Amino acid sequence: MQDTEIIGIRKKSRIRREDAKNLFLNATDEELMSLATEAKALYHPADAASYLIMAIVNYTNVCVAKCDYCAFYRLPHEQGAYLLSPDQVAERIENLLELGGQLVGYNGGFHPKLKLRDYGELFQAMRSRFGSKVAFYEMTVAEFMFSCKASKLSYQEGADLLKSYGTAWVTGGGAEILDNNFRERHSPGKYTVEDYFTAQKAILESGLGSTATMVIGFDETLEERFNHLEALRDFQDNLPPQQKMPSFLCWTYKPQATRLGGKEISAKEYLRWLAICRLYLDNFGHIRTSVLTQNENALLGLKYGANDFDLPTEDEVTQKAGATISHEFSRILACAEELGIKTTKREPFVFGSLPYNKNEPTA
Repeated sequence: MQDTEIIGIRKKSRIRREDAKNLFLNATDEELMSLATEAKALYHPADAASYLIMAIVNYTNVCVAKCDYCAFYRLPHEQGAYLLSPDQVAERIENLLELGGQLVGYNGGFHPKLKLRDYGELFQAMRSRFGSKVAFYEMTVAEFMFSCKASKLSYQEGADLLKSYGTAWVTGGGAEILDNNFRERHSPGKYTVEDYFTAQKAILESGLGSTATMVIGFDETLEERFNHLEALRDFQDNLPPQQKMPSFLCWTYKPQATRLGGKEISAKEYLRWLAICRLYLDNFGHIRTSVLTQNENALLGLKYGANDFDLPTEDEVTQKAGATISHEFSRILACAEELGIKTTKREPFVFGSLPYNKNEPTA
């Protein structure tokens, strides 16, 4: 890109969609890395990153959504379908603790026979047993939506019910690409973009925490990707300060054993898109890179605007589709150190006191 174009972008208080698209298509890797690092430095030291060790515990693979990009789900009564007992869930959590884990994220499917109270009781039982040792993300927004409908509850009633069981966080999982054309092609059994944000707003208004997520590398167009980022930025803009989401995580589609199939995108494309996410989502303090789907390549994301990452111990959803997980955490962390990034193990949910917009003063 021309130096004048880069200088013009640097001078803007908020990057426009057209500028971000131009950067993604035409900027060099070095230019994107430089701009994303500058944006990161508005919130964090450029040479620092935080991490935690966590497991995504998949308590059921029964799902009726039939998304064509999923290798994990089984229909009810289909061979291989399962629903873990509380003791089996507890065993997974014990395995995490043996590996030094700090956080459990639950993720399952759209199980037609489970009501929201069933989930609440499971979460409460595990929290009672392990709550002093590990923190919990309980459900994804997508699962929450389906369970509310199966339970004949409004989203606000559902959020209040989960809160009554002690739930503190529901992740933004199940977003994939927040574009209705994309959703009609690949996950028509899920929801519209508008419905997704209605549910997430109810979760946040109830006092629960949530996050923003994105998955790239299906067959989505560049416009569909930017529709996702624009929707997230607008949604975050319109939340009151106490409800704003602290973090955004982007990861990549794994095509193995899925009906959609295809070829996984390159690490280079992932890193370039991660830089665009940091630049465009200026009202998210924390941009997270995905070791789960990018392995050591994800650590390069710390040079493209990311400041945080997970070291996963398990996640059957992505593993079924081709993700590989290593428990050699010291080796993975060494990759960051070799890049000149100082890593610090953080407490779950504790990101520090940061502004929600780069134009606001640091707390």
